[in-house]
Amino acid sequence: MKSLMTLLLFQSLLFSGAASKKEPVNGAQVPKKTLSKGKFKMPSKEELKKKLSKLQYDVTQRDKTEPPFKNEYWDNKEEGIYVDIVSGEALFSSTHKYKSGTGWPSFYQTIDKDVLVNKEDRSLFLRPRIEVRSKLADSHLGHVFDDGPQPTGKRFCINSAALKFIPKSKMKELGYEKYLFLFDKKEEAKK
Repeated sequence: MKSLMTLLLFQSLLFSGAASKKEPVNGAQVPKKTLSKGKFKMPSKEELKKKLSKLQYDVTQRDKTEPPFKNEYWDNKEEGIYVDIVSGEALFSSTHKYKSGTGWPSFYQTIDKDVLVNKEDRSLFLRPRIEVRSKLADSHLGHVFDDGPQPTGKRFCINSAALKFIPKSKMKELGYEKYLFLFDKKEEAKK
């Protein structure tokens, strides 16, 4: 009887749309896509479809997930930063990347705590997860879990399709020189 009740509850939530409802966590609100933030202006859906691959569009705009181990950055070991494929906003550094064994790029922290928006995601059955989205473009990036390494204990499990990698050697040329300090600290730690 208890199993039947659980099944009926699950079906009613699934078909009512409640299971896929996404709500802000801790009062964080996702900015509207029509607003401009500083130098960034959100492209139209048509512009994004031209700029992005089908997979990039599906991941960032339709909240899809790319396959594990079959994506561009899951095993990238090069030094550099990862930016939002839509806005170019700097999100993660290779200095915070680690091998999680999940098949997606994983980081234990962001470059700046204010670049992401967390949302509760109940799309995977009844178990809630925390979705992470970019602040400027509202791009779906992936999810964050509390099973990562120290010093944060976080695992930002991110879709490669939502990211563009900027190698350390190109950061100054592409306007990301203010993040080069991330690699100075790594070099000092090696000494």
